[in-house]
Amino acid sequence: MNPIADLRKSYEKDELVEEQARDAPLDQFAHWLQQAIDAKIEEPNAMTLATVGSNGRPSSRVVLIKGFDSRGIVWFTNYDSRKGQEIEAHPYAALQFHWVALERVVRIEGRVERVEAAESDAYFASRPLSSRIGAWASDQSTVVASRATLVARAAEYGLKYGLNPPRPPHWGGYRLVPDYWEFWQGRASRLHDRLCYRANDTSGWTRQRLAP
Repeated sequence: MNPIADLRKSYEKDELVEEQARDAPLDQFAHWLQQAIDAKIEEPNAMTLATVGSNGRPSSRVVLIKGFDSRGIVWFTNYDSRKGQEIEAHPYAALQFHWVALERVVRIEGRVERVEAAESDAYFASRPLSSRIGAWASDQSTVVASRATLVARAAEYGLKYGLNPPRPPHWGGYRLVPDYWEFWQGRASRLHDRLCYRANDTSGWTRQRLAP
């Protein structure tokens, strides 16, 4: 017996039908995100970010959404990290939110751009001091000899900058500008609801139902 293959769940908590869905994907996303927050789901702001390397191989990791509006979805990270280098080479990416307790998934695809320096400065200044020091101490995605080395670097930059570390030039925000959204609601008998929104040149978005 394969205990993993035998895992089963019937999805029966909600539905996503065209009559109830918002006309604009951003409005639908805002509605679902607020419901995830109201349901007190742990880290409802966590999203998987997928990028593609120069060798054509995809990679993914979890980051945190820090803002969204009509321009797109924003997060912050190290520009020199693996994801940063992949975005610079191939400025397209995919995001995914999975709110397990609500049996929902949101997928977003589009072009990625850096946010304005002023926006990165403002968010960096709002972070806890330890996180601001950590942005200097960690050469993200590079090999580090030991945790002790990392802690020592944090102490070094803490002494250097004190209570007011500036934003590192290699750290800041990205914005994914969506051209595709997909909303997935689990349903019984694996007949899940999938509504996608594709950007068009006329009305803004074309909404379609996809087979589960």
